Amino acid sequence: MPITKAAKKSLRQNLKRKILNLRYKRSMKEKCKKLESLCAAGKKEEAKNMLPEAMRAVDKAAKRGIIKKNTAARKKSRLSRVSS
Repeated sequence: MPITKAAKKSLRQNLKRKILNLRYKRSMKEKCKKLESLCAAGKKEEAKNMLPEAMRAVDKAAKRGIIKKNTAARKKSRLSRVSS
């Protein structure tokens, strides 16, 4: 457990950041999986409508530092390849 005042504050900040990071990461994963399942089911029109939403989630995760820039680029490339 933290002892100093600054360490206590740092712990509070880390917990808040962890919750937000998990929220963005979960959102990204859910949207990517939904897009992939739509493509597997053969629902190409719905998948094309879902693609920008999934891309946005990946970009937001990369912007916030949850995933790296190249990882985001790779995910977006694979999503676009799957949906087409």
